[in-house]
Amino acid sequence: MGATELNASQKDRVGYVRIQDIPVLNQDHCRMRDSQRVERIINEFVCGGPERMQVVSDFDYTITKQRTDDGVAVPSSFGIFNSCKSLPDNFKEEIDKLFHKYHPIEIDPHMPISEKVQYMIEWWTQSGKLATGFAFDLTELDQMTSQFKHALRDGTHELFDALLRLQIPVLVFSAGLGNSVVSLMEQANIMQPNVKVVSNFLRYRDGLLDGFQEPMIHIFNKNETVLEGGEYYELVHTRDHIIVMGDSLGDADMAAGVPSSSHILKIGFLFHHVEANMEKYMNAFDIVLVDDQTMSVPQALLALIDKRHQLRHPHGSNGTAPVQAQLQSASL
Repeated sequence: MGATELNASQKDRVGYVRIQDIPVLNQDHCRMRDSQRVERIINEFVCGGPERMQVVSDFDYTITKQRTDDGVAVPSSFGIFNSCKSLPDNFKEEIDKLFHKYHPIEIDPHMPISEKVQYMIEWWTQSGKLATGFAFDLTELDQMTSQFKHALRDGTHELFDALLRLQIPVLVFSAGLGNSVVSLMEQANIMQPNVKVVSNFLRYRDGLLDGFQEPMIHIFNKNETVLEGGEYYELVHTRDHIIVMGDSLGDADMAAGVPSSSHILKIGFLFHHVEANMEKYMNAFDIVLVDDQTMSVPQALLALIDKRHQLRHPHGSNGTAPVQAQLQSASL
């Protein structure tokens, strides 16, 4: 059903979803630039069902919280790695210097993205050079990530369980360290067969670290164009209903490369420099959630899709049984 087909008479029919009837979208911390557009896309999703859905999500501070309930900051996937005790002291010192130099640039609300890109490439390139020439046992990383498996947004397990049940593919796009991402997700039991991770993974040579595997994924180049030609892309590129979730402005473009006819709903989690960033986030995302440490909004959207799906398929089949097996074998 096209957007132009949702005329007034259809809006009056039973089953049409209105923004005012979705409680989580009517909270003070939930902002929308164009609520009518959001309403239209939601109804496209509900009518299209799970067969046409995919989810593309950032990891750091999107799947994980931006802060814990007691206000403690949650470390990033790179931060978890950098905390490993066996890493050389000089590595930790130099990595810390890079963080304090480049992280303020990353979250600077006044610097244009076009200027930030080169700094991010420098940050990732220099980090890769530092992570070279010494041994590292990945089991230590597992021990570190286990400490943060409870730092996921409230409702994350329920959301991922529903996505698995409905066989909706989930692409986790992370500019962080993929080894930490996968380890944490496995220990939190959300690394399901319908989930794929694209990120920066450690590379080894002769038993020693040798930087990161190619291609480099930084905060402003992670989008579905890097998947073209792969089996995962072939599996999901026809799924034209997409929920995108992220906490940085670069995350809003993670669905770039999908057909222009796709219906994309972008959810942005805003925490840093709220007032200074608000206008840019409102322009980049369809829904902006201010200091929301939950998955309540994507859960509510999925519940609406699931409810309509159950009415159509009361016996529980969505006609996509092969998808899970395809996802398990798909190569990135």
